[in-house]
Amino acid sequence: MTFDTLGLSPKLLAAIEAAGYTEPTPIQAGAIPLALQGRDVLGIAQTGTGKTASFTLPLIEKLARGRAKARMPRSLIVAPTRELAAQCAENFETYATGQKLSMALLIGGVAFGPQEEILNRGADVLIATPGRLLDHFGRGKLLLNGVQMLVVDEADRMLDMGFIPDLEKIFSLTPPRKQTLFFSATMPKEIQSLVDRFLNNPERIEVARPATTSANITQFLVRLDTNVPKAKRTALRLAMSRDGVRNGIIFANRKRDVDIIARSLKKYGFSADPIHGDLDQSARTATLDNFKSGELKFLVASDVAARGLDIPNVSHVFNYDVPHHADDYVHRIGRTGRAGKTGESVTISTPADSKSLDAVLKLIKADVPELALEGLADALADAGEKPRSRSSKRRSEDRPKPKERSEKPQITEEKKPQAKPDRGRSARKDRPDERENKRVVGFGDHVPDFMRAGS
Repeated sequence: MTFDTLGLSPKLLAAIEAAGYTEPTPIQAGAIPLALQGRDVLGIAQTGTGKTASFTLPLIEKLARGRAKARMPRSLIVAPTRELAAQCAENFETYATGQKLSMALLIGGVAFGPQEEILNRGADVLIATPGRLLDHFGRGKLLLNGVQMLVVDEADRMLDMGFIPDLEKIFSLTPPRKQTLFFSATMPKEIQSLVDRFLNNPERIEVARPATTSANITQFLVRLDTNVPKAKRTALRLAMSRDGVRNGIIFANRKRDVDIIARSLKKYGFSADPIHGDLDQSARTATLDNFKSGELKFLVASDVAARGLDIPNVSHVFNYDVPHHADDYVHRIGRTGRAGKTGESVTISTPADSKSLDAVLKLIKADVPELALEGLADALADAGEKPRSRSSKRRSEDRPKPKERSEKPQITEEKKPQAKPDRGRSARKDRPDERENKRVVGFGDHVPDFMRAGS
């Protein structure tokens, strides 16, 4: 099958060919014709299968006829993260070549002014994160009653990030008679409930079992019997130093660990930079651009980079932590092995990760073989680490032994300490019997006159 059979216009086909694509992926082949017919679509496919083009191409095709009005976009794409929204914008610009269509990207971390100027001129398509979109609406800078197509990308991530109330608000601001497209890699029950409420008899396109990993990705597991972070960082460096590792993304569960890992890797000579939600947008954009260009070899990321980012030619994904949510494992390792290429993932597991790891293995329904890292034991020994859990008690032989009372040096006459010199007061306290025998001296026979007054 080729894109020619999907019902797209010659201009759009030319843009697709210029981008280097010749055959649609299964999700694209299933979703694009239905979207062109005006049907609501629920697309479910594992990450890296081309979901973004599945809604971008029919959206451009339908928007080619018509004209935008000021502050009234004709279509809306909602994405959970800034990076994912920016990627949708890149796809739109690529495929809309030769079309007289305007686009506005509304994301946080950047100034409102330039975004408002685009809205005032009129935008055919609005690509936004929920928070910034509602901020503009609250300022009175846009109206959503002209939206003809609404796309929700990575719908399950909206649930994880707590965007469901915002999403419900956005739906209430758009016309009830509109075309709605939902795309996601997984479909938990809560999202299914949302689909039932807001989609009108949607066509379900499911090209792979939800929460399955790509067959192009070779998965490995490194098991440690210690929770010590230094041991994990040592194992990570050994995994990254193997033959065939050209570049990669390292995922950690906590933002503070992302910074620590990046600094540690730089210390050992790796080309690595962090990316997470606490960095300002300009720093995040610059880091991603450097990674895409190859100037930066390793990206240390929180889950902000796990969903939907289409970064070509990522050879490896390293899970420094097993993700707390099993679904995130699918999205993380989906950053490699994309567009038919092969990839590899390495997950480091400690005793503290046992429950999370069990959930991942249960979800993907596959056994992940263990990877033996050559020199790991020696490296841990050189680093002063022992293969034990941080929570385990130190063995008795490792504890410093308390000194026996008999070992306390005896004070002999020769070593008897000298008495300190008297500096105007007694060098020692009075004994109780001496204090009892002391007479308390009062006024005696002399009483001051002022105390005699009135007597």
